[in-house]
Amino acid sequence: MRISVIGLGLIGGSIAKDLRREAFCNHIIGIDSSEDNANKALELGIVDEISSLDSGVSNCDLVIIAIPVNHTLAILPRILDNIKDTTTVTDMGSTKQTIVETVKNHKRRANYVPAHPMSGTENSGPEAAEEGLFKNRIAIICDHKESSVQHIALVEKMFQYLGMSIAYMSSAEQDLSTAFVSHLPHAASYALANAVQSKENQEIIFDLASGGFRSAVRLAKSSPQMWAPIFTENKTYVLEALDVYIKHLKSFRDDIAKEDATDMYRSISNANKIREVLDNKNPLLIKDEQKIIKLYTRKI
Repeated sequence: MRISVIGLGLIGGSIAKDLRREAFCNHIIGIDSSEDNANKALELGIVDEISSLDSGVSNCDLVIIAIPVNHTLAILPRILDNIKDTTTVTDMGSTKQTIVETVKNHKRRANYVPAHPMSGTENSGPEAAEEGLFKNRIAIICDHKESSVQHIALVEKMFQYLGMSIAYMSSAEQDLSTAFVSHLPHAASYALANAVQSKENQEIIFDLASGGFRSAVRLAKSSPQMWAPIFTENKTYVLEALDVYIKHLKSFRDDIAKEDATDMYRSISNANKIREVLDNKNPLLIKDEQKIIKLYTRKI
């Protein structure tokens, strides 16, 4: 099988590494707008060759798009224009509704399988690619009834080779859920990093920084080229998530200001319940494609 990977950074590079290790394919074509990234990926053996976009997608069995969502919006129609009728196309973007809307009337819409592997790190570039990044994580396939069965099957097989469980959601459910479990944590981490850096005595603060602070701001090291478009494309749900977060943050602040130990204790105890939620992962591993998983709802 010949596959093309568009975007040779953390996600695309890690997928290529694992698929090569698992013998999912016998030839990997790399495509990247950065010549440096392309050359580095070739040097590291992540891909077998480097190609231009049109040439790279024209003669392969599977196209994997792993670039910022705004760029996916721009090139997905062009990719569908240039593939063979039998080629499967999937993207790894963290938002889905706007991307799906862009190609809803394309003659090869059924070749396209919108997907999102729920894994990553704060690092970027080909050198950040790592084997096993997706093992035991969840991959979301969106709007599966809009894609042909054979193309869904190939993407499912790819995720299984990566060691992932698969969940099926609508694009709207995907965008809402990731707004809370992925996009909100990144926004909060960026805000915390900026808050601390705004202090005049930040050097002293950083000297005192321990594991808790470093864990909380780890996501603030994530690429602005990747994350600014995510916030923009998922604006409605990200704002909803931020409003919920700010509401709870303000409530916590008010408890501290009022020296209300009872409400503060109640709030912290309720937050502690997250341990049970995170320790009980089984409800998320839904494999019945007739079901829709809801990680969060507007009732929060």
